[in-house]
Amino acid sequence: MKNIKICVIGLGYIGLPLSLAFDKYFKVIGYDTNQTRVNELKKYFDRNFQCSKNVLKKKNKLKFTFDEKKIKNCNVFIITVPTPINKNKTPNLNPLKLASKKVAKYLNFNDVVIYESTVFPGVIEDYLVPILEKNSKLKFNIDFFCGYSPERLNPGSDFQDLTKIIKITSGSNIQTSKFVNNLYKKIIKAGTYNVESIKIAEAAKVIENVQRDLNIALINELHLIFNKLNLDTYKILNAAKTKWNFLNFVPGLVGGHCIGIDPYYLTYQSKKNGYDPKIILAGRKINDDMSLSLSKIFINSMKEKKLLNEHSKLLLLGFTFKENCNDIRNTKIVDIYKILKSKYDNTYIFDPIANLKEVKNTYNINLIKYPKYDYYDGILLLVSHNYFKKIGLKEIKSFIKGSGLIYDFKNFFSKGVNIKVEKK
Repeated sequence: MKNIKICVIGLGYIGLPLSLAFDKYFKVIGYDTNQTRVNELKKYFDRNFQCSKNVLKKKNKLKFTFDEKKIKNCNVFIITVPTPINKNKTPNLNPLKLASKKVAKYLNFNDVVIYESTVFPGVIEDYLVPILEKNSKLKFNIDFFCGYSPERLNPGSDFQDLTKIIKITSGSNIQTSKFVNNLYKKIIKAGTYNVESIKIAEAAKVIENVQRDLNIALINELHLIFNKLNLDTYKILNAAKTKWNFLNFVPGLVGGHCIGIDPYYLTYQSKKNGYDPKIILAGRKINDDMSLSLSKIFINSMKEKKLLNEHSKLLLLGFTFKENCNDIRNTKIVDIYKILKSKYDNTYIFDPIANLKEVKNTYNINLIKYPKYDYYDGILLLVSHNYFKKIGLKEIKSFIKGSGLIYDFKNFFSKGVNIKVEKK
């Protein structure tokens, strides 16, 4: 594997750790269209907090750029751009198509293009390869080759975790498949799992997130049922998981750029091929509706305690799509905020990790810098950041004015979902 020069397209949660991992063995160019992101990385700052200043300083030959002309001498292109959905919940392949078109301009004989983005089976060979061929004037599997090695790194995790997770690899022919597998073997300490086709690898990745989405949907539905029965979901789950084969899932808001989106990729392809999926879409509906369901539960809990009127002050704790991660993409707390704000104007959000400016620019929502003491009638604890555990339940209770209610959706403090606050 001599004279390899890698270009990683996209320097987000996947692209940056990948660039740093390959930097130990190869020449690497990290490319991103976001000039601000590139300039920050050049100054050794990672806004996603996956990599420290010292880590970025210690990189070997890795260079960051937003100048596409600097990728022209690379011979391995790894594309790690997002795969979002459209408003009608169909796959939005535009980021992948644009990245492919850009790479195609600099594609040479025997170059390899590897994709890591989550897609449905057939996207690479049926949708992206034609773009590479058209814009490069080269022939697939004759002049250039493709591989697929889907990302498995969780947003918010340390960049080194990339090497600790088994990596699926595949290629457009036997020789390319071996090349891709050997390439990733260099950096993945946990090992690789080479499959016989790109489509198998695409399908394996997308069902990982479909399975998790369905498991969360089941627990969310159970939570809604138990709420109607006035039973504590977490006490029931704690009892049930004493059985060895009970899966340990808890209720949750499914946001982010993976689990809440990827199932729509598979169901889209399924419908195109004549099968209308039932269970996957049913699970999606439960999870998509969870913001509304949770808002209703919180409002009803407040009303039962006679704590709610049009002047009530409500506080949401947490805004990012998952705990201990500053990623705000597709966060479902936006929906909860809008529902509550439409009924109770004095609704506020505090998140110690989210970037206030980014939230304002993305959602036009002003997060507060810190909650006021003795001010709120009700608190909805939504994201189990370690920060909230650190400040403790006593501090959170001090935000409540007089008698109030804390609805601990994630059961973070193990005091039951409804935590009564009474001050004399």
